[in-house]
Amino acid sequence: MKQESAKRQNYLQGTAILAAATAIVKVLGMLYKIPLGNIIGDTGFGYFTTAYDIYSVLLMVSTTGLPVAMSRMISEAAALGNTAQIKKIFRVSLRVFLALGIFGTALMAVFCRELSVMATSFDTSWAAILFLSPAMLLICVISAFRGFFQGQSNMTPTSVSQVFEALCKLVVGLSAAFVILRVTQDVSLAAGGAILGVTTGCAVSALYLWRRYARTVTEMDFTLGVVKTDRQTLKGLIAIALPITIGSAGLQAINLADTAVFMRRLTEAAGFGQLEAETAKGIYNFCQSIFNLPCAFIPPITISIIPAITEHLTCGNHRGAKQVGDSSLRLMGLVAAPCAVGLGVLAAPILQLLRGYEGAKLATGSAILAILGAAVLFNSLVLLTNAIMQAHGRVTRPVVHMFIGGVVKVIVNYVLVGIPEINIIGAPIGTLICYIVIAALNLYAMRNLDGSFRLSPVKSLIKPILAALAMGAAVYGAYFALATYLVSPKLATLGAVVIGVAVYLIFIILLRAITYEDCLLLPKGEKIAKILKLQ
Repeated sequence: MKQESAKRQNYLQGTAILAAATAIVKVLGMLYKIPLGNIIGDTGFGYFTTAYDIYSVLLMVSTTGLPVAMSRMISEAAALGNTAQIKKIFRVSLRVFLALGIFGTALMAVFCRELSVMATSFDTSWAAILFLSPAMLLICVISAFRGFFQGQSNMTPTSVSQVFEALCKLVVGLSAAFVILRVTQDVSLAAGGAILGVTTGCAVSALYLWRRYARTVTEMDFTLGVVKTDRQTLKGLIAIALPITIGSAGLQAINLADTAVFMRRLTEAAGFGQLEAETAKGIYNFCQSIFNLPCAFIPPITISIIPAITEHLTCGNHRGAKQVGDSSLRLMGLVAAPCAVGLGVLAAPILQLLRGYEGAKLATGSAILAILGAAVLFNSLVLLTNAIMQAHGRVTRPVVHMFIGGVVKVIVNYVLVGIPEINIIGAPIGTLICYIVIAALNLYAMRNLDGSFRLSPVKSLIKPILAALAMGAAVYGAYFALATYLVSPKLATLGAVVIGVAVYLIFIILLRAITYEDCLLLPKGEKIAKILKLQ
């Protein structure tokens, strides 16, 4: 490769770029979803989320396994200097992505009403599903381009394209939802209008990535190395992608079935009416949106470590692979632990700040959010350990574990949601137990990766957890102190968050939760280590 090699980033630099983009995307997402909820209400937000649930199942089938397979195979080829095979992998993958995208788009467009009934027993989400259908094809194209760059440890194109998606979703989605609701007074159509922002964002992102790819390939020499046949390349992609895809799609299908189960349990066993059940689902979905915010900062780590670990293993550098694994586990803990504690401590104030819930809605939402807060740490651990096993070529075990966890979730939800006194609160409990089960199975399986790759989860996570608990105590006290002297509870919440961040950073430094080796992977790492007095 010529100039492209200069753009390669180590895993922490790639993580930092993706994390920065994720932060921007999530801020834009909040600016999108919070006003959207106020425009279309909890019922309309439920319609919006139903379309996303169905989209997610088809998305998992189309894009979960293939990007991982592309990233691993391209990383292996790049480590060996086989640029000719990089081009072959991309072209074969793009054809597969296009076929899957066309099928998914057609399925959502033609059977939008049937899919809505299947998910919720009602056809009220059909417009949102229909308007979202073109995004299936577009996101498949996007995934192919992102896999091309990520496999070469270049995370910048992925990051920029994500920001473009979020901006379009914000501007187009909110505008369309507002206008359609004003014109038609139909909440279901307004939810569909909100979805148009997602589809538009995917179109802009795909155009940007295509232009970036066209410019990049002119800078690369694709004559180096040995090229495999299309059949051999496709076989290699399928061998990696198929188990991951089956597992992820199976888990998403379980989640979709789980939604249908708890909606039916609410209306049949718990005695909820249709509107009451859809409102409860809307509250739960909004809490899930908040839960997804901290969890979204873990994929930047997993996306970066798969090619990094693969490259080390391809070159026989097992020590380097273990260093990346240990460092990523500490980084995951530094991100997930404070978010888990913060959501648990400030569940009610956060919902008052973001959505203005009061009374029964606040009581229900705060209980849901507190439980989902505890699930943040376990979900993050699941995502990271899945990626580590996939980088080692162990793609089947995470699939089995996720399927087991999904079945446990459905069973727990079926039992708990049907109890009138628990009702919708049973759903987050099922989610928490699901991730605990998967994390435990993953950690047990990782003991047998190989003799030189032994991670120490307790050692890596104990310091971030201790710092997060200290932060939680400070946040709890600060909120009630500020709420006593400030007129606005919203200001008290924001003040408590600022104090919590400061306390957490202080304890991270005092406990030395970041190592000298971690700092060396960062730009100007030696200076950072010197400031923190790390050796």
